[in-house]
Amino acid sequence: MENLTIKVYGSGCKGCQTLHQNVIDALAEMNVAADVQYITDMQKIMESGVMGLPALAVNDKIVSAGKVLSVTDIKKFLE
Repeated sequence: MENLTIKVYGSGCKGCQTLHQNVIDALAEMNVAADVQYITDMQKIMESGVMGLPALAVNDKIVSAGKVLSVTDIKKFLE
């Protein structure tokens, strides 16, 4: 995987922080490098079209919204 960009959209709440950490853990387990961004700016979140927080985007495609994914679930999106 080249040029992988992952964005975690969140308000800064515990669930959002957990999703961000789970993304980092999933990448480490898979030994995959990525540009991981944690976006808390509500204007940017609204512009992205996210309908629920926390949300996860892989290469600018929203793959999950409104739930905290486990490391295992995140790895499925990255395989």
